[in-house]
Amino acid sequence: MNPIITSLLDTDLYKFTMWQALLHRHPQTQSEYRFVCRNTPAYPLAELLPEVNAALDHLCTLRFTPDELAYVGGLRYIKSDFVDFLRIFQFQRSFINAWAEGDQLHIVAQGPQVHVMGFEIFVLAIVNELYFRRFDTTAALASGRERLAAKVQQLQALAQHTSLRHPFELFDFGLRRRYSGAWQREVVQTFAREAPQWFKGTSNVLLARDLNLVPIGTMAHEYLQTYQALGVRLRDFQKAALEDWVQEYRGDLGIALTDTVGMDAFLADFDLYFAKLFDGLRHDSGDPVAWGEKALAHYARLRIDANTKRLVFSDGLDLERALMLYRHFGDRTQLGFGIGTNLTNDMGPGHKPINIVMKLVRANGQPVAKLSDTPGKTLCDDETYLAYLRQVFNVAN
Repeated sequence: MNPIITSLLDTDLYKFTMWQALLHRHPQTQSEYRFVCRNTPAYPLAELLPEVNAALDHLCTLRFTPDELAYVGGLRYIKSDFVDFLRIFQFQRSFINAWAEGDQLHIVAQGPQVHVMGFEIFVLAIVNELYFRRFDTTAALASGRERLAAKVQQLQALAQHTSLRHPFELFDFGLRRRYSGAWQREVVQTFAREAPQWFKGTSNVLLARDLNLVPIGTMAHEYLQTYQALGVRLRDFQKAALEDWVQEYRGDLGIALTDTVGMDAFLADFDLYFAKLFDGLRHDSGDPVAWGEKALAHYARLRIDANTKRLVFSDGLDLERALMLYRHFGDRTQLGFGIGTNLTNDMGPGHKPINIVMKLVRANGQPVAKLSDTPGKTLCDDETYLAYLRQVFNVAN
């Protein structure tokens, strides 16, 4: 089998930034991550089990190379002791287990968080690529290239329109559900070459290095969720997580994720102190226009000029939706649009993407969860804990 992952840089930037913060502040945390497919695939994912296990075996042989460490260490927010940790890091096969039950593929990573949190993106990329290898690759690539060319034309057409106060800025967030690693590289190369005025970077650290692009990312839900199990009062977990982030990065990586317990509960914690320290907010569930209006109203209440802040949209975007949001908000605040599946896995009829995730479900032996603004995104098997979390943050069921 051709290996799917050949470099440990072939992951999202925020895995490194969260990894460093948790290594420095909570290296003792034990955690459990669980793989889930949210839709019905064209054939049972359980059929992929032997190939998944072989790919995981290979992943656990990889180490960071000297040139990879030099690149990561050259990012100004990465500290030298974290690079020293990466120098000796290797995934442990005993911390991840894959098995089948009927048609269902199960994958669980369990162990010290600083040793298992990195599995997530690699597992998703592996399952996706193995899944689509069974389809007609020639037809998929032909259709994908047609669709890619249409997207580039859409972007280039922006030059014909009257510009808004703030520019349209597009990022690739498509690693975890990409059609393949080679296709993601082709997509990113194409946008960087054909639309550099609007295409501003990628979350994929390997592609950022190889193509001389800006690596994009700050934090994900797992970082905030971990703080639900770190001994702080549950009501204060968001503030504790944001405070540790500020202390770790001191002005860098300043986009805060808002929907771990919903936007309203987030804004209740995001006071003037945090609003001044963070550069902006990231949307990942719920109605994006309503979310953006809430964010702008919050900045207005705090008497902060929203033109100095940035709203980043990243929830199931395609280019049309991103452009709609740009037209709505582009005169009022800085914007960024991270497009994932619809950029790197838009291969036409017969190639429907699978909606797979691998989420943190427990830390230090207790459940953690997010109360998403989108029904169906919540992943927690402990209804008692979910009810308690909703009660603490006054979130409707």
